[in-house]
Amino acid sequence: MEQWLNMISDIGFPIVVSFYLLHRVEVKLDAIHDVLVSLK
Repeated sequence: MEQWLNMISDIGFPIVVSFYLLHRVEVKLDAIHDVLVSLK
């Protein structure tokens, strides 16, 4: 059981951070897309 908890804590944290960063990048890309569309 302790092995599973260690594995989840080692793997889970980087996954959460990755999803958070991907979400931030997606929001910024949407903003850039909107600006480029408005320039047309």
